[in-house]
Amino acid sequence: MEKIEHATVRTNGINMHVASVGDGPDTILFLHGFPELWYSWRHQMASLSALGYRAVAPDLRGYGGTDAPPCVESYTAFHVVGDLVGMLDALGIGRVFVVGHDWGAIIAWCLCLFRPDRVRALVNTSVTWFRRLMWFPSDPEGKPVESMRAMYGDDYYVCRFQKPGEMEEDFAKVDTAKLMKLILTSRDPGPHRMPKDKGFSELTKQFEQHQIELPSWLTEDDINYFAAEFSRTGFTGALNYYRCLDLSSELSALWDGVPISVPTKFIVGDLDLTYHIPGVKEHIHGGGFKRAVPNLEEVVVMEGLAHFLQLEKPQEVTAHILDFFKKFSSP
Repeated sequence: MEKIEHATVRTNGINMHVASVGDGPDTILFLHGFPELWYSWRHQMASLSALGYRAVAPDLRGYGGTDAPPCVESYTAFHVVGDLVGMLDALGIGRVFVVGHDWGAIIAWCLCLFRPDRVRALVNTSVTWFRRLMWFPSDPEGKPVESMRAMYGDDYYVCRFQKPGEMEEDFAKVDTAKLMKLILTSRDPGPHRMPKDKGFSELTKQFEQHQIELPSWLTEDDINYFAAEFSRTGFTGALNYYRCLDLSSELSALWDGVPISVPTKFIVGDLDLTYHIPGVKEHIHGGGFKRAVPNLEEVVVMEGLAHFLQLEKPQEVTAHILDFFKKFSSP
């Protein structure tokens, strides 16, 4: 990571931390998810910059070195897309290739929907697109959180994240490094539930009782990087994305039914919890996804991979990104 440079960019009323490497004519914008940072893309940034691309990865609003506005309603997809457009303007970058994961994938879909003029092509991972920030088939009149509550109950993690302060208090009871280990090494594709009477503190106790070695793709240094940042900033900014999910969906009604038009490749692990949400496989493979994203050119289901696929198989994911973007790259 010695070659990666770090800068602070003023955009959309906040200061945004941006990591970058390379000086090629084409820029790849990497967008991280929850609970991650720019650091999740370090392997792809190093490899693709060595192949002639400029790689740019910000800490999204509320994360890491980027400002975290205090108002919950300041974390809609519109705010975050605005941050990214302003960041690109500040860096003198016009159109970009985009790679997203988890919440970064949702923001990437929204960037392509709201500002397709800024995107050359997209490789998105983990989270599909259905409509209005929904990544699974659901009642067209329903809101995302309501739909998930109806599907999985009040203990589902997205539902538990809704009340300001509640999960922050729960997270505060847990060693942050142990929490990051628990999340990043999870390979359970089933719905993640957190009973209110147990919370994450109980889950980490179970983790300690059945201690496992970190996988080869995750080091103690990696865990410590994430843990140090979240220990410093807390999780409120990150959790506020979930708290604005219904609001973002409501505000995006103007684009309801508008297809995402940019050339797209989608990658998901077959052990990813998002792939096992009811209706998602049918949506991906049954034609619904292609209707929502007409220029979806390729879907890749990576066998044996869980949610954090860019960490688990960095070289393979990088190869998939390169294979798609090189079709649209400058000569």
